[in-house]
Amino acid sequence: MRPLTDHTPKPLLEVHGKPLIVWHLEALARDGVREVVINTAWLEERFPAALGDGSRWGLKLHYSMEGRDHGGALETAGGIASALPWLGEAFWVVSGDIYCPGFRFDAGLAHDFTASDRLAQLWLVPNPDFHPRGDFGISADGLGLADGPGPDGRRWTYSNLALLRAELCRGVPSGTRAPLGPLLFEGMRQGRIGVTAYPGRWENVGTPQQLAALNASPLGEDAP
Repeated sequence: MRPLTDHTPKPLLEVHGKPLIVWHLEALARDGVREVVINTAWLEERFPAALGDGSRWGLKLHYSMEGRDHGGALETAGGIASALPWLGEAFWVVSGDIYCPGFRFDAGLAHDFTASDRLAQLWLVPNPDFHPRGDFGISADGLGLADGPGPDGRRWTYSNLALLRAELCRGVPSGTRAPLGPLLFEGMRQGRIGVTAYPGRWENVGTPQQLAALNASPLGEDAP
C-alpha cells in the first residue's frame, strides 16, 4: 500500500470517508459489542489519536501496543495471546484492514459458539486472485478441513473474520510472535474448528488502486 502507508497505518486509510477500521467499530457497536481490543505496531500512536477511547461509538477501546511493548508486530496468535487479559473466554476477531460492510457480528451466533466445544468459527470467502489455492476445505458437516478440499472439491480463503475461544491461543507465551495458521490447522485435525462460507462483499485492501476503486464504487453497494 505504499506510499499511502508511509504516513498512515493501513486500517486508518479511508473508504467513503471512514477509516477501514471504523467500518468495523460501527458494526461491532451496532451488533451489541461493547469492548474492543485494537492490536497495533506500525505508526501505532496514530490509532488512539484517531479513535480515542471509543465512546463516540458506545465502545470502550483498549490498545495493545505491540511496537512499544514488544518491539514489533506479534502476528495474529501472538497478538491475541498478549491481549487475553482484556478478552473473555470467547470473542470476535477481525482484521482492521479488510472491507466487509455487510458482515454482522451476530450475538446469537456468538452465544451458540460459546456454548459449543469449538475452538473457532471461521468465515471463508472464494479465493481471490492473489491467493488462488485458498486455505481450508469445508466438510459436509461444516467443519474446516486442513489437509484438502471439501466435498465440493474446493478450498476457500480465510476472511480474517472469526469467533475464537481463548483456549486456542492460551499456550502462546505473551509477547512472542506466533502465527494463527498452525493453531487452526491443528484444531481442524481435532474436529473443533467450524467454518462458514461468507457470501457478502469482502475485500482485502492490498493496493492503492484497489482502495481507489472502492472509493469510486457507489456507496449503496457497500451498505449492510
